[in-house]
Amino acid sequence: MNKFNLMATWLLLVVLVAPALAQQAIDQSTIEQQKISWLIGSVAALHDARFIRNGQAYDAARAADHLRLKLRFAGDRVKTAEDFIDYCATRSSMSGRRYSIRFANGHTVDAATFLRQRLAAYPAAARHDTP
Repeated sequence: MNKFNLMATWLLLVVLVAPALAQQAIDQSTIEQQKISWLIGSVAALHDARFIRNGQAYDAARAADHLRLKLRFAGDRVKTAEDFIDYCATRSSMSGRRYSIRFANGHTVDAATFLRQRLAAYPAAARHDTP
């Protein structure tokens, strides 16, 4: 195969495959955004729990609003649900103190641990829950 044929074959392959790869990337991005929204919804649904941030307790609605705000500020750094947990939902960017969630029964869990457990349940739980 001469150089021209090789180059034409390569170009044809790129033209045929690139749209499929671009669509896959868009689909993956949409799925990750859905996961992030679902995680924030999971926090908002914790009506009897308190979200502990910098030593202060906040209700579920304020906690979810705070996470949405941090997500907006994080911008392009957040591409996946794991990025969201790491950059937005783990600790205060001001003090560095970790976030936690205190449930009505007094049990307290690290917010990142809670969200990773929810994320692990996402495919099945998303079909049955509407947090």
